[in-house]
Amino acid sequence: MTPRHIFTWSPAAIVFDCDGTLVDTERHWQDARSRVFGEFGLKPRPGFAERAKGVRYTECGGLMAREAGKPQLADDMAHALLRHFTALVAEDPVTMPGAAALVRLAARHIPLAVASNCPLDVVESTLARVGLLGHFAHVVVAGDGLLPKPHPDVYATAVRLCGVRPEDAMAVEDSVTGVESAWRAGMRVLGVGPRPAEEGADQADLWLRTLADPELQAWVHTWADETA
Repeated sequence: MTPRHIFTWSPAAIVFDCDGTLVDTERHWQDARSRVFGEFGLKPRPGFAERAKGVRYTECGGLMAREAGKPQLADDMAHALLRHFTALVAEDPVTMPGAAALVRLAARHIPLAVASNCPLDVVESTLARVGLLGHFAHVVVAGDGLLPKPHPDVYATAVRLCGVRPEDAMAVEDSVTGVESAWRAGMRVLGVGPRPAEEGADQADLWLRTLADPELQAWVHTWADETA
């Protein structure tokens, strides 16, 4: 499917990433990583923020430790990262532009799910704080036999739980890691945010700057009317 031709199609279900897609948490992850580096008296190499985007916190702790030349601190840094992130989200939960309106409209017509690399309690509490948790039929996270993104497990499971075929479902993602996960699960993918320069960004059918994009909003109303 070529860019923007996705607007000629109607999804039977949508599976959203959470961090940076539904909720403005990427800045919290960045702040949490900075706090962890400071807590351990370490510094990352230049460009670390981009390399860490979309990486599950357990793997991110390992990445942080390796980049700082202290691989033995991987577990400690991962635990500290999650602790700082959870505290930051609790202080300042904010949805991404257009996310709440899109979720509330779509949930009236088709099943919605969330697929995340974060722990279940973190995802559910974050969505609850911004008033969106009740709109999702399923929340699927890595762990308990499901490999984290970029593996397809969380998206494939979410689609199965929604009761639709992967090719009939759409994923909404903000990172190349997540895009690859959904693409490998056989889904169509809408990328949101600045298009990454990394290889793999073209696995998304289309990139939009924001979920408040007028063309996207008009499209959602069109297929929502069709399913009414």
